[in-house]
Amino acid sequence: MDLLQIIYEMIELRSFSNLWYWISLAVLWSTASHWILGVPYDMVHRAQRKGGQAERDLEDVARVNVNRLLYISEVSGPWLVALSCFALSALATLGFVFLLEIAQAVFLLAFPMAVVGVISFLTARRIHAEQATGKALRKRLAFCRLYVQFVGVISIVVTAFWGMYQNLTIGAF
Repeated sequence: MDLLQIIYEMIELRSFSNLWYWISLAVLWSTASHWILGVPYDMVHRAQRKGGQAERDLEDVARVNVNRLLYISEVSGPWLVALSCFALSALATLGFVFLLEIAQAVFLLAFPMAVVGVISFLTARRIHAEQATGKALRKRLAFCRLYVQFVGVISIVVTAFWGMYQNLTIGAF
């Protein structure tokens, strides 16, 4: 046996049987549900408990991130949508038509994050239109977080079932 074959046998390089893929999936959704519109969710709790300066800090951070997201969507929104649709359709075609496992794995990470991006954009637009502050802002951020967590749970379940199916069909070892 040569060295490369020994390394390949010790470290499985397939996506769904690789521990690093599952760790990255957990980190991705943990991060996505903590940072809502670029605002760490602990700021929402702190603003609710303490008020005052914590409330003003939350409003400032939310305002900056909402304006930033709306500016990006205004300037390059159509291009980002087109590029995202192209990349997602290429991944889906490579993964589920040509059965390339790495493309399936990346698609199962990227597609739900595109849904989260749409949820974030719609929430930012609504916050901006309402000029939400205080309790209304905290409510919008809480609902956005709830939607992101819902998408995350569905994504993790679908990815886990698809990964188990792939490992049982192809064989984990």
